[in-house]
Amino acid sequence: MSEKTYSNFIEEIIEKDLDKNIYDGRVHTRFPPEPNGYLHIGHAKSICLNFGTAQKYNGKCNLRFDDTNPQKEDKEYVNSIIEDVKWLGFDWGDRLFYASLYFDKMYEYAVQLIKKGKAYVCDLTAEEIREYRGTLTKPGKDSPYRNRSIEENLELFERMKNGEFADGSKTLRAKIDMSHPNLNMRDPVMYRIVHTPHHKTGSKWSIYPTYDWAHCLEDSIECITHSLCTLEFADHKILYDWFLEQLGIYHPKQIEFARLNLTYTVLSKRKLTRLVNEKYVQGWDDPRMPTIAGLRRRGYTPESIRDFVEKTGITRSDSVVDYALLEHCIRDDLNKKAQRVMAVLDPLKVVITNYPQDKTEELDAENNPENPNDGYRKVPFCSEIYIEREDFKEDAPKKFFRLSPGKEVRLKHAYYITCNEVIKDKNGNITELRCTYDPQSKGGWTDDGRKVKGTLHWVSAKHCIDAKVRLYSHMFTKENPDDAEDDFLDNFNQESLLVLKNCKLEPSLKDAKFGTSYQFLRKGYFCLDKDSHNNNLVFNQTVTLKDTWSKIVKKK
Repeated sequence: MSEKTYSNFIEEIIEKDLDKNIYDGRVHTRFPPEPNGYLHIGHAKSICLNFGTAQKYNGKCNLRFDDTNPQKEDKEYVNSIIEDVKWLGFDWGDRLFYASLYFDKMYEYAVQLIKKGKAYVCDLTAEEIREYRGTLTKPGKDSPYRNRSIEENLELFERMKNGEFADGSKTLRAKIDMSHPNLNMRDPVMYRIVHTPHHKTGSKWSIYPTYDWAHCLEDSIECITHSLCTLEFADHKILYDWFLEQLGIYHPKQIEFARLNLTYTVLSKRKLTRLVNEKYVQGWDDPRMPTIAGLRRRGYTPESIRDFVEKTGITRSDSVVDYALLEHCIRDDLNKKAQRVMAVLDPLKVVITNYPQDKTEELDAENNPENPNDGYRKVPFCSEIYIEREDFKEDAPKKFFRLSPGKEVRLKHAYYITCNEVIKDKNGNITELRCTYDPQSKGGWTDDGRKVKGTLHWVSAKHCIDAKVRLYSHMFTKENPDDAEDDFLDNFNQESLLVLKNCKLEPSLKDAKFGTSYQFLRKGYFCLDKDSHNNNLVFNQTVTLKDTWSKIVKKK
């Protein structure tokens, strides 16, 4: 009998627990974001893991806001997180929870620890607590308030709750071991005084629990079976277990996995907040941001993000994923879905001198060669068109297969044209090309066997629509912005956004819809931006057509 295989080490742990009936055959996970910023691509990994694992085992997954710090939290972040998780394709049913729902119960548990002599009120400042804590090689020393009586601690803790003391003047700390080799066990803070209204509880509380104290209790109260968290919480696991064991309450299993790191990107919420607050970007949903809102605005699909997360895998060791893999996933998805359209981003006018000036014809254009069921659309053609300026060279090198004087090229879906004359302004800049067309080459093919290597996209000058197009590149110039000795913002790419204001698009795009992606032929994938209004269209570049990741894979 062959050994059973697992998709990842977490599934192996879960299936062994199921075999032993440790949690009565249940699998119940949770995604617990802090509402102090927008979710990013790293959170997508945790979302897919928690919800996906629950789905695989016919279990449940809660969406729970870890709202224990009113100084940094906002209702805006709550709403954005709910929208992002739904957009990624996951549903928590009626299990939307908040840590703040459990504040009364957490307070009761804290009183229990005080009564057991396992917690005390401390008057040391935050700086003094750090000094007393010691180091990895030097044990800490006891707080002078560590041996207060149970009665005094109960009285002071109640007065802390009632708002009688100033911010930072007292804390409630667990009484564990100031010489413990794990610094997290050296009398960690459980409550701090914060006189700031909370987005859910208002001014009811003057004390708020720390993450280490709150998180294990939230998991326990919700009867979570497997508490999946990233590796930075591995050293906190011993404290997670200690609190639950001291209280003698339901005990979930914490399992740590490696977080997602991405090249040319920062995923620290603190650093993303700086990018927003210091105006390096235009908000949390700026298409350059690695936030889910930013990726969605840029044209990324939930399918592509889920595919990316699956390809990165679940491991126990940290690694950095090449941004090219994320781009590969969105190309792979949009290649099957996106309608092909023609858009000229840097227009050069072409006059077809032997085409009737008063004539317009409708040509058939295939919507998506990857999906024959997508059918065809009509594109207008007339005597004046625009092509890309880069598609013409007056002094063309030998292997330049696009348009040049005396050379013939194919217009996509249309005709063969030959350049006969170049028109320039007084400064020598090319302003117009005069060409002739072959009427027998309709559809881009001839019966005489002529071979034309170059095929250009184009738009009708009389029928095209104007638009702005935003082109994006990596937000940072270095593969790992955090490696720099200086501030990570020193590596911000000032050319990460390029706005083209005179683009010409085929007329079908006047009906473009938000959330719909298009492939601009030979240019990449684009989507309509929310800044569009009336006839002022703005399109964001999702990704170019060049797939560097597929080349990397082929080399391997």
